[in-house]
Amino acid sequence: MEARVWTGDPNRPTTDAVAVRGDRVVALGSADVREQIGTGTEVIEADHASALPGFQDAHCHPAQAGNNMLRVWLNDDANQTAYLDHIGRYAAEHPEEPFIVGGGWAMEAFPGGTPRKEDLDAIVPDRPVFLFNRDVHGAWVNSKALQLAGIGRNTPDPGDGRIERDPRSGEPSGTLHEGAAYSFNDRYVPLPDTKAWQNAIRTAQQHLHRLGITGWQDAWVTPATLEAYRALAASGELTARVVGALWWDRHAGLEQLDTFLAQREIGRVGNFYPTTVKIMTDGVLENFTGALLEPYCDGCGGTTDNSGLTYIDAEQLAAAVSLLDRNGFQVHMHAIGDRAVRNCLNAVEAARRVNGANDLRHHIAHVQVIQPEEIPRFAQLDVVANCQPFWAQHEPQMEELTIPYLGELRSERQYLFEDLRRSGARLAMGSDWPVTTADPLKEIEVAVRRISPDHRDTPAFLPEQALALETALSAFTAGSAFVNHDPDGGILRVGSRADLTLLDRDLFADAVLPADATVTMTVAAGKVVYDGSSTR
Repeated sequence: MEARVWTGDPNRPTTDAVAVRGDRVVALGSADVREQIGTGTEVIEADHASALPGFQDAHCHPAQAGNNMLRVWLNDDANQTAYLDHIGRYAAEHPEEPFIVGGGWAMEAFPGGTPRKEDLDAIVPDRPVFLFNRDVHGAWVNSKALQLAGIGRNTPDPGDGRIERDPRSGEPSGTLHEGAAYSFNDRYVPLPDTKAWQNAIRTAQQHLHRLGITGWQDAWVTPATLEAYRALAASGELTARVVGALWWDRHAGLEQLDTFLAQREIGRVGNFYPTTVKIMTDGVLENFTGALLEPYCDGCGGTTDNSGLTYIDAEQLAAAVSLLDRNGFQVHMHAIGDRAVRNCLNAVEAARRVNGANDLRHHIAHVQVIQPEEIPRFAQLDVVANCQPFWAQHEPQMEELTIPYLGELRSERQYLFEDLRRSGARLAMGSDWPVTTADPLKEIEVAVRRISPDHRDTPAFLPEQALALETALSAFTAGSAFVNHDPDGGILRVGSRADLTLLDRDLFADAVLPADATVTMTVAAGKVVYDGSSTR
């Protein structure tokens, strides 16, 4: 393959050709590559294009995304009208389905971020409807669903969530937040069987390969999706390298360890590595469940008495991380608010104190709001900042549902990627797909410009926190491969596994922005898993 090759190797960052034999890189540079050409060698000449190591996504939800793609997939719809048209059409086309499920609606499409049951009732009056929003921290339900669960005016909110209510009548209005949504999903929504989950993962893998992604960490692996991944890995259909983050049940305790040990033992097959445990420590800012050190603002210049939720208190979190660390599990922690970030860092510090240093590569995902004194602790504790860069932009959810309730000072402490890098923290990147786009090129453009690729005329969001292109590329390749304990991933050097992404243009050329480029080929372990070329 002849192209501008960015290797990700600090010792040889660029070259002009790469040769692959089997699943390995066997030569770099045109002189050495030509020596590898023989009868039957396929030569790809890609002038004005660029080749990169395969992207790795350090935090995404492919099983759930694929499941929604095969059902009600609202992520590509633009507004409430489009959502309702899509839902109504799907329900009409599937009269045999007793329960309409899916997701992907955006909070900013509804007043206050909370859709109402009446709109769903008008198009699906005869069956329950349950639709997670894009960030999977809330769900839109109709009256049939509320009746099924017995949720009414006098139903109390769960301790880890909230039932949105009509301000006049007190009746449930059609939005369930956090634990209220998860509990409903677990108890009442018909779950896919193993074959359906396999199909969902196949669908998601195809989509991710089209975007140049050759590996990922699935941040929400349940017993059902674990079995689906095992089956695909055993059959060779899992062509990506996948780390599974086993789901920590926040309603249980340290006794979960035995289950995780068993899942790790039986789940390790082929390209699948269930070696991580995911702990949700708080919610999200948009529904006021992200854990803050100081209360939320009220959006009108005042403050509230709500500082968000912690789903596992600081002492329990420290005990859990210490136990998992002692038993060789990497810990993947969700932390949005500054209190949650501090709790996670304190938990790792506690584990280091009792267990000593190791190479498990614990990481904190999202790190949306960080107090300045916490930034150097990432490097000091050897904690990876697992960043989702697409959120670091001016867009309706940020402007309408976040900044007014954080206030000016805390709003300026969001997504401090450059401060983290400058402090010596190791960065990894992920998309949180299907919360946002899975496209690494769009994610990287936001990381380096802090502006939406779809609205390039908008102001940059905290532009001083923008990263250099090479830094962002490294975070979405070598940084994520590091988190995934993949010694061959994220870098192209002789002898490394042949994971490559070919783009249709030179990513480093003047006037080229990352999202302008398109993936034309993806190679995973030497196998072409996506070929978008019309000439081959």
